[in-house]
Amino acid sequence: MKISVSMYSLASTIQKENWSILDFIQFAKKNHFDGIELLDFYWTDIKKELPEAIHAIKETNLIVSAYDVSNDFVKASEKERNKEVQKVIEGIYTAKQLGTNIVRTFCGDIKDGLTFEDGQEWIIEGLRQAAKVASEEKVYLAIENHGLLAGRSEQVEAIIQAVDSPYVVSTFDAGNFLLVHESPTHAFDHLAQYIKHVHFKDFREKEAQDTVRGFQSTEGVELIGVVPGDGQVALNQIISKLKEMRYDGFLSIEYEGFDDAKAANIKAKDRLRHLISDGEQL
Repeated sequence: MKISVSMYSLASTIQKENWSILDFIQFAKKNHFDGIELLDFYWTDIKKELPEAIHAIKETNLIVSAYDVSNDFVKASEKERNKEVQKVIEGIYTAKQLGTNIVRTFCGDIKDGLTFEDGQEWIIEGLRQAAKVASEEKVYLAIENHGLLAGRSEQVEAIIQAVDSPYVVSTFDAGNFLLVHESPTHAFDHLAQYIKHVHFKDFREKEAQDTVRGFQSTEGVELIGVVPGDGQVALNQIISKLKEMRYDGFLSIEYEGFDDAKAANIKAKDRLRHLISDGEQL
C-alpha cells in the first residue's frame, strides 16, 4: 500500500498561502508522499495548468492516486443533470492525462422539494451514463460515501449494484461514516469487495473547550476533524482489514481539522507508514 495526500487536505494552507497546484505537488515531494490526489475545483485555468501539472508530476516521480470530481446528480432539471454527467466524463479524460484510473465521484444530496426516490433515480441514471465512457476508457468511478443519499455503506452498495458496472466502485472514506453514525469497520466489511480507493479521515466529538465550529452529524452531534488515529476511527483495524484483502492501492490522507494542515498531514503520513510497515497498535 502507498500513501497519498489529497489537495483538499491542505485546504486551509492553500487559502492562507495562496498555493497553486504546483505548490501542492512540491509539498508532497518534499515531504516524501508516494502520491497526490487532485481535485477539479482547484484549477484556475485548466488548459494552461494541466500540462504544467503533468510535467511537475513526472519531474517529482509522484503518482496521482485519484482525480476528484465534485459532481451532484440530484438536480431538478434534466439539463442540469446532463451537465453533471458531462462533468464526470470530462473528469475521466483529465484523469487519464494525469496517469490515474480512479475518478472520485459524489452522488448528490437531498434538497428542498426533492424526494429520496427522485435522488436515487437520478444518481443511478447519471452514473450509468458516465460509466459507459468509464468502461471504454478503463477508468473507475469511485463513489465517496457522502451525504444522506450515499452516506451509509448500504446506500453506496445499493447504488453500485443498481448501476451494475465493474467500473463503478467505492472510495472508502473512513471518517465520513461517523457523520451518519455508522461504524467505519462495519462499513468496511459491507463494502470491501468494491473498494478501489481509500480516504483516511478522522473525527472526534466536540468538547466544551473547543471554540471552532465542527461538522454536524445526522443526529446533531458536532464532530471535529483530527489527524487520522486521534479520533474515533479504529485506524489499525482498517489497516489490518486492508492487508487481509491484499489491497494494493493508495491510502489517501484527507485532513479536515483546524490545526496547521502541513504539520497534520506529515504526522498522518508518518503514522500510516508505521502501521503499514509493522502493524503495531496506536
